Amino acid sequence: MKEVILCYQGEMALKGLNKATFEAALAKAMRFRVRELGQYQVYKAQSTMYVEPRDEEAVANFDEAFKRVSQVFGLAALSRAAVCEKDFEAIKNTAEAYLGETLRGVRTFKVEAKRSDKSFPMKSPEISRELGGFLLSKHPHLKVDVHHPDIVVMVEVRDYGAYIHGPKVPGPGGLPVGTSGRAVNMLSGGIDSPVAAWYMARRGLALHHIHFASPPYTSEAAKRKVQTLAQTISGYTGSCVLYVVPYTTPQEYIRDHAPDVLFTVLMRRSMMRIANRIAKEIDAKALVTGESLAQVASQTLMALACTDAAQDLPILRPLIGMDKTEIVEVARRIGTFETSILPYEDCCTIFTPPHPKTKPTLAEVEAAEAEMPGLAALEEQAAKDVERIRIDMRKAEEDEDDLLL
Repeated sequence: MKEVILCYQGEMALKGLNKATFEAALAKAMRFRVRELGQYQVYKAQSTMYVEPRDEEAVANFDEAFKRVSQVFGLAALSRAAVCEKDFEAIKNTAEAYLGETLRGVRTFKVEAKRSDKSFPMKSPEISRELGGFLLSKHPHLKVDVHHPDIVVMVEVRDYGAYIHGPKVPGPGGLPVGTSGRAVNMLSGGIDSPVAAWYMARRGLALHHIHFASPPYTSEAAKRKVQTLAQTISGYTGSCVLYVVPYTTPQEYIRDHAPDVLFTVLMRRSMMRIANRIAKEIDAKALVTGESLAQVASQTLMALACTDAAQDLPILRPLIGMDKTEIVEVARRIGTFETSILPYEDCCTIFTPPHPKTKPTLAEVEAAEAEMPGLAALEEQAAKDVERIRIDMRKAEEDEDDLLL
């Protein structure tokens, strides 16, 4: 039995003259996801995108292909569908063969038919009625429930054939990655920053990541943890580069020369300046952080204002109005939570003062920086010494057991 994936667009359907650009990006993303699983044809017809296996390898890997396509941003929903000739006998037999086992496990159902090919002799209500009667004859335990059925049997009669499938699976929505430009995500290794990356990629941003490491205070295992997070995120965003900044010397300098209560905000400003430098080198137009308003001392409104003033790129904070419970829920759903909670050092938490100032002013922060004339050179050197790690979405995620060694 021939299967295809039917992919339904979300807000892209509302785009105007540049709609074709978004659709081309969506098709490219889907082809990229399935390219090593066999030969697939990805095409659009009647506002729906199709992913069709074209060889035996593709057929054998269809389950994995569906999983990968379901993570592509820009899709509102998708479904696995059986394809048959536009003949009602073929539709009946295919529906029973494809969904019969599922129907045996439920109590109520209904049939919904759509006939976009108006040359088909039966109208949509007639298809629904006749197919429903046929399935009832095959499964006498079933009852029809048009309001709250256990399963909806969908029949779509289109130009290229008849498609039979069960309920649609929700897609991630949003826009195809890359259609909104490029940004750099500040990936700390905690719960928040991977979720922030996911949300901004969902709005069409192509992302690379920056991580600040401070050996020996932070370990190689901590860096591997961040690589694993970047690898997981790449399942949604595509391949990327992880920039690891050696931050020990600038961080120690701030610790030794700054007022204790301003250490955190001064460190954040320093990191932003380095991130700004790297972002501009790769033509990224914004920085992304996982900050949530008032979650910690460095994320109060006044502290964020001081951080923003350190550099001139837009700082996107998709989690700004979310609470921790909501963020954790998303982290679990996208598969980053279990890695994020592994107990490794984070350079943002070392040297943290017991009572950081929650309402710093820009004047006092800039005055403190004026007393650290050597910091700019250290930041420049850290940006030059950055380590570039290629994160390939095709690579299997690193086993978490390795992180415990």
